[in-house]
Amino acid sequence: PRITLSMVVRNEKNKFLKEILLSCIEYIDDVLIIDDASGDGTADYCEEILKNVPHKIIKNKFSLFSNETVLRKLQWEETLKLGPDWILFLDADEIFEDSFKKNIKALLSSDSSVDVYKFRLFDMWNDKCYRSDDIWNAHLRYEPYLLRFRREIPYIFEEKAQHCGRMPRNVKYLKSKNSDFRLKHLGWISDEIRKEKFNRYISLDPEGTCGQLEQYNSILDTHPNLEEWH
Repeated sequence: PRITLSMVVRNEKNKFLKEILLSCIEYIDDVLIIDDASGDGTADYCEEILKNVPHKIIKNKFSLFSNETVLRKLQWEETLKLGPDWILFLDADEIFEDSFKKNIKALLSSDSSVDVYKFRLFDMWNDKCYRSDDIWNAHLRYEPYLLRFRREIPYIFEEKAQHCGRMPRNVKYLKSKNSDFRLKHLGWISDEIRKEKFNRYISLDPEGTCGQLEQYNSILDTHPNLEEWH
């Protein structure tokens, strides 16, 4: 099965982008990247990393992140132009544990009736620990990241300015399967990154209309409960 990586990036050059893409290169077949008006040379950096991999990079002149549905629809439409069998939706700060790359092809070949694979996301608060409490508990749920594209299905996106989801909302009705391969979310791993994200979310969604205001405010907790990653 052919796997297309689909990703939106913005000013990721000096963060986790290289680590993420180099890991993905080991098991994906091609890549679609939407560069959302980066100002740090992220798009050119992606070109350099992906020089030996089939890829397409769309460069937005103006950022669409303030209306995420528009951004995700663009990502979806451009991804489909590559003719994918399976689409892996990752952000530029998400990386699977090493065992995933060795087993993903076998996983996709194991059951032809499955259209969606779900995984658990662990919010890493430092190099060795992830956050775990009443608010930060994504690792307790399986969420869709890997989708088999079927042309006959009318895919529909959630119409929300923020947190609309990276996949069409009706994928939840497709046959899915939970996988125990774990996904690390590096996007909370330092004080600097957490402060930056807090300021961005409060600026874009000050009332918590699209997300959870309680979670926004908890980003800067000084003594969060952390669990060790094994």
